[in-house]
Amino acid sequence: MVDVGGKPVSRRRAVAEAVVGMRPETAGSLRSLPKGDALVTAQVAGIMAAKRTAELIPLCHPLPLTVCEVSLEVGEAEVRIRAAAETTAQTGVEMEALVAASVAALTVYDMAKAIDPGMVVREVRLLEKTKEPLDG
Repeated sequence: MVDVGGKPVSRRRAVAEAVVGMRPETAGSLRSLPKGDALVTAQVAGIMAAKRTAELIPLCHPLPLTVCEVSLEVGEAEVRIRAAAETTAQTGVEMEALVAASVAALTVYDMAKAIDPGMVVREVRLLEKTKEPLDG
């Protein structure tokens, strides 16, 4: 791992996004799939994954998250997932936000693959990254 011991502690935030493309009829049935409500399940899966990022990505620092939010917006033929993570630490939370968005997208895919095997997970990307010094 990279040594971040000499860096000052600061408030850090990252926002990531992922998109799952699907048929319109699939998008309309995500709350009532045979496996259950894909949107609620994906939200919880994304939050749980963010908290375990250091276990999933080699050499990633374990971080105490102060906030992790995952929201899913259903469009006509897609689900757009946005994940935000925050911490007060010596390194950023980009990986936590990206892992949350990715795992939420994979959860939607897993829950709907039986009715729409042509879904595509795409556009996994970092949207925002901020760092603010702590007062005092």
